[in-house]
Amino acid sequence: QVQLVESGGGLVQAGDSLRLSCEASGRTFSSYTRGWFRRAPGKEREFVAAISSSGGHTIYADSVTRRFTISRDNAKNTVYLQMNSLKPEDTAVYFCAAASLYSTDYRDYSTWGQGTQVTVSS
Repeated sequence: QVQLVESGGGLVQAGDSLRLSCEASGRTFSSYTRGWFRRAPGKEREFVAAISSSGGHTIYADSVTRRFTISRDNAKNTVYLQMNSLKPEDTAVYFCAAASLYSTDYRDYSTWGQGTQVTVSS
């Protein structure tokens, strides 16, 4: 069974940091783009960050650039999202996903995790 499992979410204060992890099982995703998306209450799912299969290319949403860093460890089949200087508007459920092409469009991602809640208090 192919699974993506997120971890690392929680409740933090504004300005704090969190590191999300997304471990894949059931198959290797080393040749796949890995991405993070989020859905805030009452809002549509939005792109956060993506990293190419080799890790050589990354792209971020404007709202998180210079605060968030995506990375991956293909030996562990895991992707990470380091989130610094968190803001209340970062509060959302964060999802990791995998795609066969380098994309920021959620429709290109075929495999999804269940999500992990991140709550940032002011």
